[in-house]
Amino acid sequence: MRRRRWDIWSIHLKTTTKRMRRLSALSVLAAGSVLASGAFVPAQAATAAAPTIAAKGGYVMNNGTGKDLYKKAADTRLSTGSTTKIMTARVVLAQPNLNLNSKVTIQKAYSDYIVDNNWASSARLIVGDKVTVRQLLYGLMLPSGCDAAYALADKFGSGSTRAARVKSFIGKMNSTAKSLGLKNTNFDSFDGIGHGKNYSTPRDLTKLASSAMKYSTFRSVVKTKKTTQKTVTKSGGYRNMTWENTNPLLGTYSGAIGVKTGSGPEAKYCLVFAATRSGKTVIGTVLASSSVATRTSDAKKLLNYGFKK
Repeated sequence: MRRRRWDIWSIHLKTTTKRMRRLSALSVLAAGSVLASGAFVPAQAATAAAPTIAAKGGYVMNNGTGKDLYKKAADTRLSTGSTTKIMTARVVLAQPNLNLNSKVTIQKAYSDYIVDNNWASSARLIVGDKVTVRQLLYGLMLPSGCDAAYALADKFGSGSTRAARVKSFIGKMNSTAKSLGLKNTNFDSFDGIGHGKNYSTPRDLTKLASSAMKYSTFRSVVKTKKTTQKTVTKSGGYRNMTWENTNPLLGTYSGAIGVKTGSGPEAKYCLVFAATRSGKTVIGTVLASSSVATRTSDAKKLLNYGFKK
């Protein structure tokens, strides 16, 4: 009798086990069918599609890890416009024993340069005013002042003449590019108004900006939306200079912290950009976009994509 009960229980257990295995297999097949149909995809399996941008070239990386997040003609040489001024600032900030409060007297040559170059943007510096190096950096990066760039090149280049000092400063820009490993970058001007040999790539400019962002002064300047600076006039009085940042992301894109716009007949519309969210900093570049609106749209698309990666 006991033997019979044991046999019945054994048969029941085997039957139940087979049913459970069959149900488990059906569940797996059903899940596979759902995934195949696209009706349900777990959140962790979803991958954001790379955005389409108007710019000829674009690149984005994780600033903390250096990991590539997006590439479009990332190593194609293109004109840089005023994004060149990132290197101008980078060279100044790397000067040994730099005194940001040292004063520079604004020369007529700087204002004449603005008049002589139709595409030259201006910080509206006044001849004879004494402006600090720190203030020149604000004038350089916010309104994209070519006059401020000229003043800095004249101040930090070496030589007995202004032409020699400017040439020396541009040489420092190129030697810095070489030291940073920017193999597809060359500068022939201090402000981006080039003479046929002023170029870089989306990848190189992003790496340059990442290097510049290591300087606290640079970070403070490029995240500033608007500033009013008091300069000393030729007669010893004071003048208030107000500069607004040309970067449209500041105040409109959550977490935006810089970096620099650029434009020109050859460069079209460029933007080097950076933003931080939840401890992650995404930094990138778009070159040769089709308009001011599209370069902003391109940058936002790439930032959104970068934060999802």
